[in-house]
Amino acid sequence: MKDVLESKEHRTRVSILDVAGRLFAQVGFEKTTVSDIARELRMSPANVYRFFSAKAEINEAVGRRLLNATEAAGAGVVQGPGSASEKLRAFLAALESANDNRFLSNRKLHDLLETAFSENWSIARDHVEMITKQLCEIIAEGNSDGEFCVDDCDLAAILVRSASMRFWHPRLMVECAEEPEPTLDDMVDFCLAALARRQPAKRLVAGNGVHALTPKRNIAAEDGA
Repeated sequence: MKDVLESKEHRTRVSILDVAGRLFAQVGFEKTTVSDIARELRMSPANVYRFFSAKAEINEAVGRRLLNATEAAGAGVVQGPGSASEKLRAFLAALESANDNRFLSNRKLHDLLETAFSENWSIARDHVEMITKQLCEIIAEGNSDGEFCVDDCDLAAILVRSASMRFWHPRLMVECAEEPEPTLDDMVDFCLAALARRQPAKRLVAGNGVHALTPKRNIAAEDGA
């Protein structure tokens, strides 16, 4: 009996979120009220509040659904075939594409996520944490395969995340839309160069000994610093 009751409650929660998501897409999350959602479901607002304590909780739950789809696209790349470099490029491209598609197909739903990130909702923080974790998995794989040479994969993931943020952050991608450079490929190339396996110092033969070739110091520049 308990399982049946829990299953029914789960279906009701899903129905509420389905209707809320549809109304958010039509008129925007700020203009949609709990009464609007309840009316569509032919239930009382009080019944909706049995499942969600506040409208803000519904907003976050709908936003969480949207971000889950983006994270799933990223997870598909992380778990798929290819080298770490290929995965890093494909991963960031998948995030960018998911945000672009949502922005172009339904700006009102994108507005919900813009607000979530601007106001630092918990779903936004969780999303950033998940992206960092997925990046760390890619970087650790590259380290293991000898493709990358990184001392701290967690820190490297944070740095790559920060460098690429304008391409997947719902608010920043809009703010930076009119700036053509850098492109995503430019940024990925930059990140890959930073992660790449370090090359051994070049060596030259001088007299009877072998010496490491080191860059010449710019004494004038140092004196003027």
